[in-house]
Amino acid sequence: MLPNDRPLTIAEAADLIRDGKLSPVGLVEDCLRRIDALDGTYHAFIEVLREPALAAARAAEAEIAAGRWRGPMHGVPIGLKDIYETKGVRTTGHSRVAADYVPTEDATTTAMLEASGAINLGKLATWEFAIGGPSFDLPWPPAGNPWRHDHDPGGSSSGTGTAVATGMVLGGMGSDTGGSIRFPAALCGIAGIKPTYGRVSRAGVMPLSFSLDHAGPMAWTVEDCAIMMQALAGHDPRDPASAELPVPDYRAALTGDAKGLRVGVLRQFYETDAPADADCAAAFDAALAALADLGATVVELPALSPMQDYLAAAFLISRSEAFAIHEETLRASPGLYGEVARERMLMGALVTGADYVQAMRRRRELCVEFAAAMRGVDVVALPTLPTAAPKLGAYGKHFTIDRPLYTTPFNLTGSPALSVCDGFSAEGLPFGLQIVGHPFDEATVMRVGDAYEKATQWRGMRPEPLAMAAE
Repeated sequence: MLPNDRPLTIAEAADLIRDGKLSPVGLVEDCLRRIDALDGTYHAFIEVLREPALAAARAAEAEIAAGRWRGPMHGVPIGLKDIYETKGVRTTGHSRVAADYVPTEDATTTAMLEASGAINLGKLATWEFAIGGPSFDLPWPPAGNPWRHDHDPGGSSSGTGTAVATGMVLGGMGSDTGGSIRFPAALCGIAGIKPTYGRVSRAGVMPLSFSLDHAGPMAWTVEDCAIMMQALAGHDPRDPASAELPVPDYRAALTGDAKGLRVGVLRQFYETDAPADADCAAAFDAALAALADLGATVVELPALSPMQDYLAAAFLISRSEAFAIHEETLRASPGLYGEVARERMLMGALVTGADYVQAMRRRRELCVEFAAAMRGVDVVALPTLPTAAPKLGAYGKHFTIDRPLYTTPFNLTGSPALSVCDGFSAEGLPFGLQIVGHPFDEATVMRVGDAYEKATQWRGMRPEPLAMAAE
């Protein structure tokens, strides 16, 4: 798999590794060659763990040869958004504040992936502390879009989206407080799932908002996300929000069809409250038609409160909690932060206790409202974002106020939500289809997304990063 060849999916690599037809060492070496060829242009990595990854690959190869194959993640190269703590390896948050921070233990998810046999190729670019970006005043540049390197890959899991789409890694970890898995998944043309709040541990992941943070996987296909979810889901006493519930077989739930499922359409959000671009809406309508062809029944959801109510509650909660987390350092050393992160966090200082209480009260009302709207449907569908990727640097400090994301309401509700590619703009930049489910029913969400992917041509279309790098 040389840099200009089609990268393997996790599922493909897993079968080849299990059958002794692909060496984990060779796979890691191919990914490292791709990083060497591309990352000077795309800036997906903060740090590449070349020698540790090769050592882990050699160990995986020996273990598999001895008949101790751990499962489909064994020997598979991945990357971690640089807010996931890694024992003995810097975890910077893409910030001067933590530029020299070396954790003494792994995040729970880091350890779970290692236990599954996954091989960490390195730490991936993010927006500063998952809030401040894209920024150009930090020690590392922002990542570029894999389809056009001068366009934005979305945030805050920007490096993960870019690394997966360009094949520098086969999968990676993101985090999602207002859309930061689904936002870059949509703009990079990959799959990314925000699990239900409490399904995947956040212990050892740098926090932004205790009430809204989610951790989850990003990969080229939904099937790959399902494989990663199997390694990640489960109760963790280190995370006080972690749910103690059974974990289903996610991959077994991928039936390839949507027969008998009811898909509710949330037109209000993207047609009335914050209208999507015409080509984005057209791609979504075509996706609905494809789901109907797969056996789903498409129904219109009843009217909800304005999307702005969901966004306002989430904004007050996230900004006040982010300020509470960073207050001490912001007061002592504000200049260590980039301008965008500093200004976004400092807004939380203006949120009163009464504001916060009212936002939490309104959150509960909106959760009840959305749960009622989902009665009688299995999933809800809408676009992930209103537009394709703009030029890198075009997003302003408060861009989500001007052009809201359709992702944030489902951080407020804690619902599982997936983004998959559902087409391209005239410029060749991807759009995203968002699929939202009932709490702890990631299996159905991924079943719908997987069936859609397999019925459409989008997974056969990869960016041509070497050609773009030469522009």
